[in-house]
Amino acid sequence: MLLEEIMKTEVHTVNRKQTAKDVLDLFEAKKIRHAPVVEGEKVIGVITDRDLKEALPSRFTSADSSDAYSTPVEEIMTKNPVTAHPMEFVEEIAAIFHDQQIGCMPIVSNDKLVGFLTETDLLYAYIELTGAHQPGSQIELRVPNRAGELYEVTKVFHQHKVNVLSVLVYPDKEDNRNKILTFRVQTMNPFTITEQLREEGYDVLWPQNPHMRP
Repeated sequence: MLLEEIMKTEVHTVNRKQTAKDVLDLFEAKKIRHAPVVEGEKVIGVITDRDLKEALPSRFTSADSSDAYSTPVEEIMTKNPVTAHPMEFVEEIAAIFHDQQIGCMPIVSNDKLVGFLTETDLLYAYIELTGAHQPGSQIELRVPNRAGELYEVTKVFHQHKVNVLSVLVYPDKEDNRNKILTFRVQTMNPFTITEQLREEGYDVLWPQNPHMRP
């Protein structure tokens, strides 16, 4: 999945001369928490609700706060933010969000702002990629970490004429000789499938066999 498929293209921007009060009003009106700061079409920074909280006095403060609200955006924004191109892959950008602990990212092409991405957009992309928004069931099993295992497992789904909505592969933390396969399948009753998988020797982690429960 590419960023251009999930990024927002209708982006609310601010300029560096606007004030903290301007940004606060924009955030409240549009129900957003981040905005790119632009000069023309070029991104020069980002500003977030966290920046505003740090710049503005607490509502419990009795002192005059008019000066703080008139602070220019350029004094409280994050300058030279991390950006991405719309043709980059979602999973690679998600890793950057995690590693650099950021909550938003301007999307730039030919040095111009073309979109905006937030951690909420990434979370929804994950939901789509895993098929969690579609009715179905989850099957998780441990298999040897070798070529061909995924192919062999999917033969069972084919025999049961069950559609696979998504599949995730990740390391087994207990034994690096194995890997974990997590399938989301388009059936509300996965037990006939998991029963056959167990009969064929697979270590099914989820769902538990209802006959094996205490």
